[in-house]
Amino acid sequence: MKKIVFVLLAMSVMAISMFTSCVSQKKILYLQNEQMLNDSVFMSIEYPNERTFNYKVQPGDNLYIRIASLDEKFAAYFNFMNQGGSLMSSSTQYSSGNASIYLNGYTVGADGNIDLPFVGDVFVKNLTVDEIQVKVQEIMNEYLKETVVYVKLGVFNLTILGEVLRPGQYQIYQSDINLFQALALAGNATDFANKSNIKIIHQTSKGSQIVRVNLNEADVLSSPDFYLKPNDIIYVEPLKTKQFGFTSVPYGTIISAISLLVTCFTFVIVYLK
Repeated sequence: MKKIVFVLLAMSVMAISMFTSCVSQKKILYLQNEQMLNDSVFMSIEYPNERTFNYKVQPGDNLYIRIASLDEKFAAYFNFMNQGGSLMSSSTQYSSGNASIYLNGYTVGADGNIDLPFVGDVFVKNLTVDEIQVKVQEIMNEYLKETVVYVKLGVFNLTILGEVLRPGQYQIYQSDINLFQALALAGNATDFANKSNIKIIHQTSKGSQIVRVNLNEADVLSSPDFYLKPNDIIYVEPLKTKQFGFTSVPYGTIISAISLLVTCFTFVIVYLK
């Protein structure tokens, strides 16, 4: 009899835990606690965030540099030298993929320099893309006045790990990207993602820096870490309930457990009589 009672108690605990171990909607939703939801006067609300692309170039980064000039021979030769003897337009180069951009761009060396045709080493470490463009423009003006210099970051690398559908490394061909756009690339966060504690690892000149953001709060839109930097690593932690939780209530399993409990209780009652 004691064994039967113990089994019934264990099954009751299991049935109760099925209700309590489901992931609540509060942990799944993005951008909660918006002011306009709490005050009917606000039909919309702004979250200011300056989109300044102030990333400072580091060794290993790849730069896209092209020269436009009224002297077509000078411009063609400069761009030809950079492409290793294979002359092509900038649009053709960018459409050919990441490998082409890497091979035909300027990689910043360990000493912080890039090697420009005619010029030689140019120190670019810890300079922004705009600052590099001004610096190269000033150098080119010494050789030929009628020139325009274009500088862009060749590849914007992101690594997204953890509770996302498609973790991995992604190459972005634009000047900036925000956290939601990055998660969309990885197929979005799963229901078991801890959206209140997203880790972002920034690469710095001295090493790495870890920051945490809460995607459940709408204030993240004004966070200085909402817009990502090249070579950032995003880690989406799992919820503690993942090991034994459910993303939705398993009604079929619960009904089966309750039916089994009723059957066992009936058996016990009949047995006692």
